Amino acid sequence: MIGRLAGTLLEKNPPQLLVDVGGVGYEVDVSMSTFYNLPGVGEKVVLFTHQAIREDAHLLFGFGNAEERAVFRQLIKITGVGARTALSILSGMSIADLAQAVTLQEAGRLVKVPGIGKKTAERLLLELKGKLGADLGAGGGAPVHDSQSDILNALLALGYSDKEALLALKTVPAGASVSDGIKQALKALSKG
Repeated sequence: MIGRLAGTLLEKNPPQLLVDVGGVGYEVDVSMSTFYNLPGVGEKVVLFTHQAIREDAHLLFGFGNAEERAVFRQLIKITGVGARTALSILSGMSIADLAQAVTLQEAGRLVKVPGIGKKTAERLLLELKGKLGADLGAGGGAPVHDSQSDILNALLALGYSDKEALLALKTVPAGASVSDGIKQALKALSKG
């Protein structure tokens, strides 16, 4: 199994790269988030990789960090989600956004990714719950704790938009009870 490549970036043709490692050129498919963070052609590059061996092909997928590769591996375990779909998800949203969508069970955010329908989005949310959403704080996004998740869901149920609810949630101190948090969030929304 090829787990990491370190070499010279020879070609960049989204979503595929050609990386020279000791005189051997490896074709690697990457997500757009990894692609945009690559160095220029001719420069050194290090990619974490996932190798997929099929009957008709040996494919190599590259990632800018181990966290993105771990999420990719979680995604491809889900029935109906292949490597291309997983790359599309990682190209369409950050890991923090994906984790937040899983934590809040928001299928609407996933459906916006090309190639993801309503049923696939619901399956993703169900299968990733507890595996990805719990890592939200480590994903670089704003952490949403259990009480904050309940507060956010209450605000959404009251008809506030995602953006309004998330902004109001920022005014609620961490550790606030659900009922106090809802009251404080509603106060913040009434002032805005």
